[in-house]
Amino acid sequence: MPERVLKRSVRVQGAEVFRDYTLIFVVLFLLALGLVMLYSTSSYEAALQFGDSAYYLKKQLFSTVIGLLVMLLVSVLPYRLWGRLATPAFALAVILILAIIPFGVESRGAKRWLYFFGVSFQPAEAAKLATIVVAAAMIERLGSLVKTLRGMILVFLPPVILSFMLYKITRNLSSAMIVMAIVACMVFVSVPDYKRFVLLAVAVAAAGALWIFMTLRSAQAAEDTLNFRGNRILAWLDPQAYADDTAFQTLQSLYAIGSGGLFGKGLGQSMQKLGYIPEAQNDMIFSIICEELGLFGAICIILLFIIMIWRFIFIANNAVDLFGAMLVVGVTGHIAVQVILNLAVVTNTIPNTGVTLPFISYGGTSVLFLLFEVGLVLSVARGIRLKAIDSTQ
Repeated sequence: MPERVLKRSVRVQGAEVFRDYTLIFVVLFLLALGLVMLYSTSSYEAALQFGDSAYYLKKQLFSTVIGLLVMLLVSVLPYRLWGRLATPAFALAVILILAIIPFGVESRGAKRWLYFFGVSFQPAEAAKLATIVVAAAMIERLGSLVKTLRGMILVFLPPVILSFMLYKITRNLSSAMIVMAIVACMVFVSVPDYKRFVLLAVAVAAAGALWIFMTLRSAQAAEDTLNFRGNRILAWLDPQAYADDTAFQTLQSLYAIGSGGLFGKGLGQSMQKLGYIPEAQNDMIFSIICEELGLFGAICIILLFIIMIWRFIFIANNAVDLFGAMLVVGVTGHIAVQVILNLAVVTNTIPNTGVTLPFISYGGTSVLFLLFEVGLVLSVARGIRLKAIDSTQ
């Protein structure tokens, strides 16, 4: 990763600590917008289920405040500290996933949560953070060896273990895919030979196409033997045929997007959130945003994420060492992949995977760990020194 020296005209001699106020503003704006849209989306369902229209808002606000405090703390700690904690972080992630077996709590048909003192916790989010820290530490330690096949296998091994455990124990395919996507992004940036990645992408695409083909063959033979993921693929290919079951949520999401028009119906005026889209405050919140704020609001949110990614890339390019750069690349890959997957699901571009929209969808564990990751990026940014230029020059 190239090291650069930034220059800025200031009136004092010496070096200044770099603070990315643009990134901080974008994060805070997304959090505030997320809370507003969460209340708008969930108030009707929360009033029916809990007798409190602000039930989901209060829980998310609490997690957001804690997350901001964590982000502040992590941002002032030296990021090199996390390199020394890579192995314990991986071990902790493994233990938390294994704890799902005896202590996991089932919710909405999935056993993916642990409860500590009445607070829910999803180990998949810890696995994503552990993947970033472990992969960054290994890439730095391997150095040029990461370009070799053996080096790449060593980097991929811990995330593969976490991904396999997430899939087998929690049946969380989407989180398993995100874990693998994170490490793939980090290795892709650290290895200049892109040919092997092109071949890998072709192989993954071919495997996906084969899976879809085999699903269709199985459906023609005996549709009732398909598992729920097979049914999701069929519903993705022909949502109208599954409008009353598997594709119901997706179709209602598309109706919401289409009815929003250019500027939307207005904040709080969504019809689809009134029981038509199940759990709309989770992975389908973007469709309500489109319905209430229209195409204009949707584009603004996408632009905010693009600005965030741009600032991440800027910080990674100017990081003072490889470990810091890889931490930022990992965070970039995590948020970018999750945003892309969420938008693709909402628009039925890919089968429904249950991926939430970062900083906006409901989920205390998610926002807490995302803000932890932003704190890591800000810590790396603090390591950048702005070289002062004499104002008399």
